[in-house]
Amino acid sequence: MNNQWLDKIEKALSLDELETMRVDILGKKGTLTLEFAKMKDIPNEQKREFAKNLNKQKTTLTNALETKKTILMALALEEQLKCEKIDLTAFSAKSQNGAFHPVQDTMDRVITYFQNLNFSIEEGPLVEDDFHNFEALNLPAYHPARDMQDTFYTKDGKVLRTHTSPVQIRTMMSQKPPIRMIAPGTVFRKDFDITHTPMFNQVEGLVVDDEGVISFANLKHVMVEFLQYMFGEVEVRFRPSFFPFTEPSSEVDISCVFCKGEGCRVCSHTGWLEVLGCGIVDVNVFNAVGYKNVSGYAFGLGIERFAMLIHQIGDLRSLFESDIRLLGQFR
Repeated sequence: MNNQWLDKIEKALSLDELETMRVDILGKKGTLTLEFAKMKDIPNEQKREFAKNLNKQKTTLTNALETKKTILMALALEEQLKCEKIDLTAFSAKSQNGAFHPVQDTMDRVITYFQNLNFSIEEGPLVEDDFHNFEALNLPAYHPARDMQDTFYTKDGKVLRTHTSPVQIRTMMSQKPPIRMIAPGTVFRKDFDITHTPMFNQVEGLVVDDEGVISFANLKHVMVEFLQYMFGEVEVRFRPSFFPFTEPSSEVDISCVFCKGEGCRVCSHTGWLEVLGCGIVDVNVFNAVGYKNVSGYAFGLGIERFAMLIHQIGDLRSLFESDIRLLGQFR
């Protein structure tokens, strides 16, 4: 019996086959186990020799199983390595260079520009409280921007931040002027169409001086230089507007990058495209953070809006669909 099993073990071709043999030999109903069960029927004077012989067979078969298992495991590993082998020197014509997503590329360009002007990069939480997201920014309870149709509210009364302006508030409450900062990040509003998504990215900036010398002329100079850095030789104009947290306030347009100011469908045949908002920080905002006798300006822009204009993308939703045909154009 021993020699028969040894021969079968030697010829085993797989670990599964070997495991089946182990069970047939040493399992609860295995051949050798059943031989051990005969001990109770063996005369006492023969038991010692009988047991000695069975133990010898068990040791021999167990060693043979372990040796064969080691061999088969080594062969299986070798076969797996052959299958998974990669020739790193092999040339593939399908290899292509990757690229940053247009939104991330635009965000990086904006951040780099203001870092070079010695602006710090500040961050804040995505879930905000009422004071930082609204009240401190001169947005009282009755203001339309606080309407449920525009803002995502949580059950405990907090909101998904609707702009990165709360980061400006947190920065002013933790630092003393002078301040030069930008707050890049994700914001949330209840909008979804060809030009709006419920989640998008902003960069808002703030400059505060404790000597009271900041003027609209300073703001205008920085904005013109920035927009010409981002879009090339474009014309820039400032239109009076209203924002609760700045006074005076302005919306900023550039000459249409598609028709060069001549008028087209994209710019509604006006020759101008709105790109950002800005203004002198309202005194009520400074009062909310405890600042006295200071002056400053703030500005804010949508990164997706800039990315669409820079890369001439017609539908904002295309930036979130991960369509490889679109993304492949930005290598």
